[in-house]
Amino acid sequence: MVLTEALPSVLDGDDVLLLGVGELFTTGGAVAPEAAVPDPALIDAGAVPARAPMLREPQVVSAADLVAAAGLDQPPAEQAARAAVQATSAVEQAARAAQEARAAESSALEAARTGGDADTTTGSATATGSSVQMMVGRVSSGFGPRWDAQHKGLDIAAPIGTPIRVPLDGTVISSGPASGFGLWVRVRHTDGTITLYGHIDRTLVEVGQRVSAGEVIAEVGNRGQSTGPHLHFEVIEPGGDNINPTPWLAGQGIDFT
Repeated sequence: MVLTEALPSVLDGDDVLLLGVGELFTTGGAVAPEAAVPDPALIDAGAVPARAPMLREPQVVSAADLVAAAGLDQPPAEQAARAAVQATSAVEQAARAAQEARAAESSALEAARTGGDADTTTGSATATGSSVQMMVGRVSSGFGPRWDAQHKGLDIAAPIGTPIRVPLDGTVISSGPASGFGLWVRVRHTDGTITLYGHIDRTLVEVGQRVSAGEVIAEVGNRGQSTGPHLHFEVIEPGGDNINPTPWLAGQGIDFT
């Protein structure tokens, strides 16, 4: 201890010396001096440094806290149930994403359709030069005799999910399962002609529903007795005879490639 710090400032001379020596040899417990309070004026002048700010001690996270946050402290049955719920949620999210992607693809194909929409005021897609893009694909098998039997329609190959549009106005008379086709849609038009759409992946219309030329009624699929994704398209006259769809579509101003 520095003697001058331990002595009152009012003492001097011999008294100071005696008081300082007595303090050095005292047998009692030393009493820590109270911390002097600096003069604010000295602090402002920079003569006395200001007290450093108190720092908050860092929070310590234990391993038990981490285990509880992750749910690892739960019984195995609860952990399994929790994992099952998370897996189900992931599957549902993936299914929704796939459905949205298919809807976006259908919208893109519809936006890319050339020409104007069909003339729905007359129930026909001809006369004024307007046309309907029934679908986008390539002919894989035409109408007429084949090695196994008479092919009554036109096969148009395209990826599964490709939109199929009805060429003319009409009324849906069939929509759902069909022998050989897996799923089909049939539409009767205003002149009595029936168009048939087979091997579809899914139908978007119901029996009795009125449809307009250019409206999407189904999607290309690979159901039933099919060797690959395609649309089987037939045209049936009011008398019940199948006719070649290619010239019929051309006469109506309908495109499909």
